[in-house]
Amino acid sequence: MKLFEKIQQYHFQLKHVIVLFTILLIFQLAVSFVHKLSLRDFLVRTQDWYQRDSAEKLANLTATSLELLLETTLQNPDMAAEEQRKMIQAFNIILSQQVLQQHVEDLCVLVRNGEDIFAIDDGQDLFDFLVLHRMPEGSLSPRHLEVIKMYRQYQESLRAQEQIFTRLEGRQTFHVFVPFVPRGEYMGAVYMRNAPDFSFITNEIITSYNQTSLMFVALIVFGLLSMFYISSYTLRERDDAQTQLLETREKQVAELVHYQKEALFTKRIYHTHHKAEKVMGFIKEDLRSLDREHIDEIKYRVTKYANFISRVIYDMKWYDPPLQTIRNPIFKTDLNEVIAFLINHIFRRVATENTLIRYVMDLDEKTPAVPVNEFVIWEIIEPLIQNSVDHGGDGPLTVTVSTRYASESGRIELGVRDDGRGISAELLQPDESGVKRIFLEHTSTKTDSQNNGYGCYIAHEFAVQRCGWGIDAENLQQGGCQFLITIPVTVSR
Repeated sequence: MKLFEKIQQYHFQLKHVIVLFTILLIFQLAVSFVHKLSLRDFLVRTQDWYQRDSAEKLANLTATSLELLLETTLQNPDMAAEEQRKMIQAFNIILSQQVLQQHVEDLCVLVRNGEDIFAIDDGQDLFDFLVLHRMPEGSLSPRHLEVIKMYRQYQESLRAQEQIFTRLEGRQTFHVFVPFVPRGEYMGAVYMRNAPDFSFITNEIITSYNQTSLMFVALIVFGLLSMFYISSYTLRERDDAQTQLLETREKQVAELVHYQKEALFTKRIYHTHHKAEKVMGFIKEDLRSLDREHIDEIKYRVTKYANFISRVIYDMKWYDPPLQTIRNPIFKTDLNEVIAFLINHIFRRVATENTLIRYVMDLDEKTPAVPVNEFVIWEIIEPLIQNSVDHGGDGPLTVTVSTRYASESGRIELGVRDDGRGISAELLQPDESGVKRIFLEHTSTKTDSQNNGYGCYIAHEFAVQRCGWGIDAENLQQGGCQFLITIPVTVSR
């Protein structure tokens, strides 16, 4: 069932059908070829057996005819001249008619007189030798010398076993020796050289098989072509449906991305809206307390606040602000100054001073300027400090912001740490992309607002995606937690 489900999940394409079609066609041709070879081999073996059998039967029939005729002659030794002529004629008919048979190339009777062996192929000579006991003339003709030589090799076996002996020469020439035993007395052998040829039968069968095989292959090919056409049509319909589905899905994804951008934009504006309201309150308060003695200090603060409000308004124009408005060589932002302004004029400036929270700045004076807009840095650092304040616990809390510049490695380490209760262990677990859950959207331990879990997410997005920095969060052994931002810098010399 699992294999069947896996096959169902796999989507066949046109190239798979072509490969399947080719394999089936090659397989069918291979099967036809192997079957043809097997049939040919079977017919050849059958033909060899039948040729041997027919040659032996024909030679045995000739020997039997001669034996029966000779027995009739020996029963009447005092026959008249006319009867002798008929007998000689009968011998000639038997010897000549067999040679006239198709495929019979030679026929003779091998007899022995002492050490001499005679090959007789004439009725008169055979009658003289068998009836009158006279030695034949011309029995040692050159064409019978090879036959006599072969007979000398097998005569003892023929005499002892009195069975037909056949010798195959080449593919289809049979030398057949049949024991010649008239009246039960071994006198020699009847030799027949037979070359039966039944290849025409094999050729006819093979031709018929080729025609049948060709028709069968044509039907298979026609069936495969039909299946190929139907499959191609089906796959084309499926591909068209998939294309339409993908186009629809693409539109849906585009709409979803647009919606998510709008939602992200809305959340970002909502998140900065509260900061803008707080900053506007600071501006009003500074304007109310404006006097000659503090005019330069208030002017500096109000300018910073106003620039931040301008940045918030600018961000309201864009889903995704242009990169050059975030990172640009013309920006030469002093990290220490941004941190000091946030601590002194944002977090320490509250309507009712919180005596339970203490802010410490441990800033390295050798920290070089960075080519990032200062209000982008503001949006990175401020949520991390606010996270320490919100989740530090109910008791006294110390929030320390530090900078360290390592010239040998060419990077700045900006840390925000506290001595509170730390970060929940589950928020420090990374997801499948390696980002810790505290930096994911909608991840927070606060439950009093639907817009929680967005500050650390914004800090991570700005730091990593837009500034190319590194950011990490961890719990400290002595208690509390730390956010560590790694900033690569290039200092011109």
